Amino acid sequence: MVVSTTSTRPAEPKLGTLRRASGNALGRMLGLPPATTDYTVNRVEVPMRDGVGLLADHYAPTTSSPAGTLLVRGPYGRGFPFALVFGRLYAARGYHVVLQSVRGTFGSAGVFEPMVNEAADGADTVVWLREQPWFTGRFATIGLSYLGFTQWALLRDPPPELAAAVITAGPHDFFASVWGTGSFAVNDFLAWCDLMSHQEDSRRITTGSPGLLGPRKIAKVIGAVPMGAAARTLLGTGAPWFESWIEHSDSGDPFWNALRVSEALDRVQVPVLLLGGWQDIFLKQTLQQYGHLRRRGVDVALTVGPWTHTHMLSKGLATCARESLEWLATYLGDGPAVRRPSLVRVYVTGEGWRNLPDWPPTTTERALYLRPGRYLDETAPTGLTRMAPATFRYDPSNPTPTTGGPLLSLHGGYRDDSRLALRDDVLAFTSATLTRDLCVYGNPVVELAHASDNPHVDLFVRVSEVDAKGRSRNVSDGYRRLGAATKTVNIELDGIAHRFRAGSRIRLLIAGSWFPRYARNLGTEEPVLTGRQSKPATHTVRYGRSRLLLPVGPLDLSADGVTHSDSDLG
Repeated sequence: MVVSTTSTRPAEPKLGTLRRASGNALGRMLGLPPATTDYTVNRVEVPMRDGVGLLADHYAPTTSSPAGTLLVRGPYGRGFPFALVFGRLYAARGYHVVLQSVRGTFGSAGVFEPMVNEAADGADTVVWLREQPWFTGRFATIGLSYLGFTQWALLRDPPPELAAAVITAGPHDFFASVWGTGSFAVNDFLAWCDLMSHQEDSRRITTGSPGLLGPRKIAKVIGAVPMGAAARTLLGTGAPWFESWIEHSDSGDPFWNALRVSEALDRVQVPVLLLGGWQDIFLKQTLQQYGHLRRRGVDVALTVGPWTHTHMLSKGLATCARESLEWLATYLGDGPAVRRPSLVRVYVTGEGWRNLPDWPPTTTERALYLRPGRYLDETAPTGLTRMAPATFRYDPSNPTPTTGGPLLSLHGGYRDDSRLALRDDVLAFTSATLTRDLCVYGNPVVELAHASDNPHVDLFVRVSEVDAKGRSRNVSDGYRRLGAATKTVNIELDGIAHRFRAGSRIRLLIAGSWFPRYARNLGTEEPVLTGRQSKPATHTVRYGRSRLLLPVGPLDLSADGVTHSDSDLG
């Protein structure tokens, strides 16, 4: 949910006239068309229906023929980086931009309650927008992370003036973000709550205190017993909502109604560009959004790069800015547009960018079975009556450490995870060396014949690629909290577009935790916040039915059919 990892929070932008040169320097660095106009910046207050006023900066191009109007709503202030990448960048190219601080943040009145007021406040902002003398009559929304949620909130009841949306890594269902695996995603959202609690503290601004907690610090906090007390000590009086997120773990609880806007997916009609990353914490929702809108016939496009959430304003910025400008020019502006070459653009890790007609492309299922000796093979093992199952022991006092992957941290993304295979609490199954490249598009699935001596357990699974030198790097993760009667476990991993190169091997990792990304399972029925007792668990994985299923696609996506029917394994 946090999109700025800058160590200091610069002052709000100075108001007045700015030259197009201020939007050109970044544009040149990102490979964008040159700026076309100067612009002014004016502070405005937007009234809400309950009398609360929300502050915004209006970037007004000094041209008689503006390209359109953009609305950007978020909780992280109106200074750097948002003033630059949403305000100056677009105003210098002819757009009126309203960059607004949501309720209770950076001078806007009221109390900040994450997600709760965004639908109503967004609608009231549009009422104000259509009354402005400079309004161009049509507008688009743009933004990432929480700034994407505010767009989905507005799309729940789309105003007639809305012409297009550009949503980058923006969730529509906050319950799915925090509880989607059955275990609370505590690393990401405790870190975000800490940021929101202190982002306007003068001490944090002047001392350059980091915007995101380091992994050791957050692991220490959430590893404390009880966790709730340690987390509240960190947050102080800020983020009063944190405990309530953990206490309401049921998807059907009415508590979550104000924090999800799933109906927007059924009501949106305007063209939507979705941008995301394979290692982004909201990837699953981005792919769900694309599939839902595509099935409805909405004009939707999808771009997914090799990025984490924190990369969207760094490594992914150039691609996202170029595609956003083209989308807006096509559906909002009056100038010449550069249409996308395809509906879907994905970065195939291990290869590069590919254009696709849809996501996912046509694939066939390839099964790799878990075999004794910690191997993966296309042939299922036989003669299992005397074969001992694979086992590992999970100890809540020494949980398996998070290593890379989708994580709201600078330490997320693609990482060397070779050491995980050496741990006693991890099962590692590795294939033979690939004799040919293997392309996987979609969601791998792990099926396990599983049992444990404790009904309160979690499972973490990961697919990695082991190179010719024996170094392993993560490709896709999955996590699930199991029920007491679970015997056969199916875990869907994160979506991927990955080319396993000839000479490499495929590895499957299985563990009982992934800490601190997810709250560790104490092995008891005690609540997450107040639990003090812990109980280890021994996991058993039987051979025969346990397997990894890979959606394998063609090596050449322009060709018909799929990859070789014979084995790619040596």
